Amino acid sequence: MSVLLEMKKLLYTVSFLGLTATTQIGGVVYILSHWLAKKHSARSSRPLRTYLALYFSALYLISTYLVVPPLAAFFGRVPVAHSSQIAPHTHLTVLLNRNYVVPELNEVLEQTASTLPPGVTIRYLDANFPFVHKFPLLPHLSHNDGRKLDVAFVYLDAQGQPSAHGPSRSGYGVFEGPMPNEFDQTTFCKQAGYWQYDYSKYLTFGTRREPLHFAAPQTRALVASLLSQPQVEKVFLEPHLCHRLGLTHPKLRFHGCGAVRHDDHIHLQVK
Repeated sequence: MSVLLEMKKLLYTVSFLGLTATTQIGGVVYILSHWLAKKHSARSSRPLRTYLALYFSALYLISTYLVVPPLAAFFGRVPVAHSSQIAPHTHLTVLLNRNYVVPELNEVLEQTASTLPPGVTIRYLDANFPFVHKFPLLPHLSHNDGRKLDVAFVYLDAQGQPSAHGPSRSGYGVFEGPMPNEFDQTTFCKQAGYWQYDYSKYLTFGTRREPLHFAAPQTRALVASLLSQPQVEKVFLEPHLCHRLGLTHPKLRFHGCGAVRHDDHIHLQVK
């Protein structure tokens, strides 16, 4: 009996930590849901897990869409503002509360979107959590102050039109690797002992079946417009793509071998 109790405690702890690490608010919602479910199941013949699932689903959705946004404002953060030209690569980003930024970043996105070629939209990936400065957004190293945002490359579908999706489900992990005449930063970093440099290849969550092609001119226009915004402090992009796209700018930086490769997305940071 004691072993079973210890296993339940371990599961409870792991659930709390996992939900907190992936959504920031999920751990607190889980504790509250577990307490309500335990009280309800004591008066019913239905198992605890049934009520736990119901309470957690309802409380989490209410919190994410109605409670968190106004509370986040007290921490100086707002959700990424959506429009016909700005949208998440996957709605899971919003559901997991990984879509919060400082207001200045929304201004950058709005100004950038207004300069893009017809049909090209901004599809964003991970941003930051809504609360607490320096609270880590795993697996990222620096998405913890509301000033960072990952943006997807532009891809063309089989008809040659800008796609609303990227080649991976998550937006990460499918790389536009170096050509034979381009410097291979990944090999250089891994040979220097930075084994993690391409580990994002395991974070695709699956790839899409339709053929998608990297749109170099449109992606160049997107990066160039971001670099031109006064509030932008730096942009990270893999060196071989900077060379391929013909981009040079003081704000365009190499992120270092201690991070992960940036030839599957653009990393944006505002002042």
